Amino acid sequence: MPRTLAEKILAAHSVRPLGEGEAAPGRIVHCRLDLVLANDITAPLAIKAFRAMGASRVFNRTKIVLTMDHFVPQKDVDSAEQVLVSKSFAAEQDLPHYFEGGDAGVEHALLPELGLVAPGDLVVGADSHTCTYGGIGAFATGMGSTDVAAAMALGECWFKIPETIRVTMSGDLPPHMGGKDLILWTIGRLGVDGARYKALEFDGPAIGALEVEGRLTMANMAIEAGGKAGLFAADEATLAYCRRAGRPDSVPLAADPGAVYERTLSLDVSGLEPLVACPHLPENVRPVSDVAGLPVQQVVIGSCTNGRISDMRAAASILAGRKVKKGLRCIVLPATPGVWKQALREGLVEILLEAGCVLGPPSCGPCLGGHLGILAGGERALATTNRNFKGRMGSPASEIYLANPYVAAATAVAGEIASPAAL
Repeated sequence: MPRTLAEKILAAHSVRPLGEGEAAPGRIVHCRLDLVLANDITAPLAIKAFRAMGASRVFNRTKIVLTMDHFVPQKDVDSAEQVLVSKSFAAEQDLPHYFEGGDAGVEHALLPELGLVAPGDLVVGADSHTCTYGGIGAFATGMGSTDVAAAMALGECWFKIPETIRVTMSGDLPPHMGGKDLILWTIGRLGVDGARYKALEFDGPAIGALEVEGRLTMANMAIEAGGKAGLFAADEATLAYCRRAGRPDSVPLAADPGAVYERTLSLDVSGLEPLVACPHLPENVRPVSDVAGLPVQQVVIGSCTNGRISDMRAAASILAGRKVKKGLRCIVLPATPGVWKQALREGLVEILLEAGCVLGPPSCGPCLGGHLGILAGGERALATTNRNFKGRMGSPASEIYLANPYVAAATAVAGEIASPAAL
């Protein structure tokens, strides 16, 4: 029986071999895990639950990843205590993949960059944006800290095989656009719960032409439509990306011809203009021309969605030779030390600093209202982050608009929401 990407990966990881028709949507499968992830917010909760259930050792020390990225460098005593709990557990369990300080970065940018995830893997993490790794063909999904504690102890988990919504995109993407616009379009069509406990599987010529970092952006935001996972076939571009990350063992992976989908969405991307998600939900998507001219006080370029080197290049291409509008804060957070170093080598850091941007450390920063850019009441931000919920970046009386790095950079120059074409 032909299988979707979600069905193939879950069937391949089933503890019990699945026969014909047994990998159908709605079936419960007991699977072995390739990687278990937590961060400085969620790891202490998972560690507490791990001890409460009587576990003493993780199932495999090389398959646990703890990344300190949300409130770091530690902003207060509470965040410092959380990091200490995580660090002490990593030392006790002799975990090689503990990241803090100069070797840490935003988890969902860091793990693919380091080759810790590969096509066909099954990954769970105590963070909702764990679905990012679907951009390289892994079935990856977020879970609560208690479930992740059990996963750390057992190396196994149960899953209900999800139905899959196929999203097929054709045509040539216009200038100053990327994966962020394509996923915003998808969320705008489905709504924030339209893919609840479903997998989103992206394909088509426009997806094949999209660079892997753009696919990671799209998979990252599958959760914003309620998706259990966002999945892309592992093609030659994926394998080249994985080889550069130190995973020459990666192999192609695609859905079977004739696989059955819950439904299909189709889009010719050629006629799109950059998209913006307006407050207070990612589904409130409008063309940038509809909201152009709206003043903003802050622009944020970074996060696990758009903090990669391609995003830094996009922002710098707009900001080169220009200045951030007086009185506006433009905060740029390269997502990993690797991205920071590459941006430095390419001269992007100098361009951003000359334009008047504030460059910060590899951190989630203000994305979740942590620090490094909190909004005051009445302030408005345009960000390349993934959520614009009420109060997400600070005061409940603030507003967040979501867009791609080109639009973010153009907005920083104009002091109001602007299309790059307007510059």
